Formats: sequence, C-alpha cells, structure tokens
Amino acid sequence: MRTTSLFPSLPLLLLIVVTASCTGTENCENVQKTCPVMACGIPGNNGFPGKDGRDGAKGEKGEPGQGLRGLQGPPGKVGPQGMPGPQGVPGPAGQKGDPGDDLGNYISLATSERAALRSELNQIKKWLIFSLGKRVENKLYFTNGKKMTFDEVKTLCAQFQASVATPTNDEENKAIQDFADEGAFLGITDEETEGQFVDLTGKRVTYQNWHDGEPNNVNSQEHCVTLLADGTWNDNSCSSSFLAVCEFSA
Repeated sequence: MRTTSLFPSLPLLLLIVVTASCTGTENCENVQKTCPVMACGIPGNNGFPGKDGRDGAKGEKGEPGQGLRGLQGPPGKVGPQGMPGPQGVPGPAGQKGDPGDDLGNYISLATSERAALRSELNQIKKWLIFSLGKRVENKLYFTNGKKMTFDEVKTLCAQFQASVATPTNDEENKAIQDFADEGAFLGITDEETEGQFVDLTGKRVTYQNWHDGEPNNVNSQEHCVTLLADGTWNDNSCSSSFLAVCEFSA
C-alpha cells in the first residue's frame, strides 16, 4: 500500500534531477549528452518586420567637406533693368586745364588782316573807278582798253570773276557808253535760238535798246550784240573785234 503511493511522484522527481544537472553555462549539445530525457528544438522562422518608427529631430549642419570644390556654374539670365537712382551730389571741381594753343590768336590776327585787306580793296576800287571804270548802283564797269573777239572778252572777264557787261536799264547802258565810244561787246546773244536774245546765264533779256532796223542778222551770222557810240545796240558777228568791258558786283 505504501509502495503504490510513490509512483505518481516519480516523473516529478526525474524532472528535478535533470534540471539540476543542466546549468545555464552549458549549451544544447551538452544537454543532449547529459540530459537524455529532454531534447532541444530547432530555431523558429523570423517574424514579420516591425512598424517604421517616427522621424527623429533634424540634426545640426555638418562641417564642410575636405574635398575639392566643384566648378562654378554658368551665369544666369540678366534680369530687367531697374529704376534709375536719384541724382548724386555734384563732384568737386577739377583742376584748371592747360592753356590753349595759339589758334585763337591766329583767328583774331586773320580777322584783323581780312578787315585791312577789305579796306585796301575798297580803296583800289575807288581808284579804278576814278581812272578806268564807272559805278552804277551795285555794278562796276571796267575796260582794259583793248578790242577782242566775243570769246576772248568772256575769257578775260572770267579770269577776274566778272562777266561781260550787260545793261538792264538806261542808266547802266549810259555808263558803258561813256567809255566805249568805238563800240563794245555786250553779254547778250541769240546763238541758241535766232531772234531770242538772252544773257550769258540763259535768261531772256527784258531791257533792249536796238538801233533802227536792228537786229537784222546779216548773212545769218550776226549772233552777238554790240553797243554803238550813240548808245544803241546792233547785232554783229561774234568773231569781230570790239572793246572789252567787264561787269563786277560792287
């Protein structure tokens, strides 16, 4: 009766003995050798990953790297022009410049010399008028006292920047007559169109003082005009020779 009551506690007793013989520093292999009653299981499979944690606080800016600095990028587009700023304060006056050259003196000297020459020219004009020529309003008439063809008279007058005498009224006509007692060429022709007398600029003459029966264009060769001793006009050959009288602007 007493022997039968000990069997139920036998498994518990064996468990205690095995637990005592398996210390915490021994691995599973030692347990298998020393503890044949209990067998160690294999490791289980990995479980599902856990949820992501929350982002942490932003860290402080780190120190610049020690490597080489990269190349500078291309410049950006030019922006719109800004509004002009307020006018600045005037700067200080600069130093006095160097004195100029003598150009001003030359101009003054030339001006005074020109005035002197003009005065002298006026005196010469007066002398010429007294001795050789005659003045009527704004015209001066001179003669060299020689007889020439019409083309020679034109050339002579042009050399002195004058023209062949061309009266436009009775007063001018009389002034030429006074020292052309043997006849003189006038600056009037009808070489372009017969019967249409014009001056040397091509302008048709409005003042005329023809002698009776003139112009008659003898032998169809009289295309120039001469002033006769009585002051009347006659058409004549341009190749004939008459006194040269030039006309200047006074």
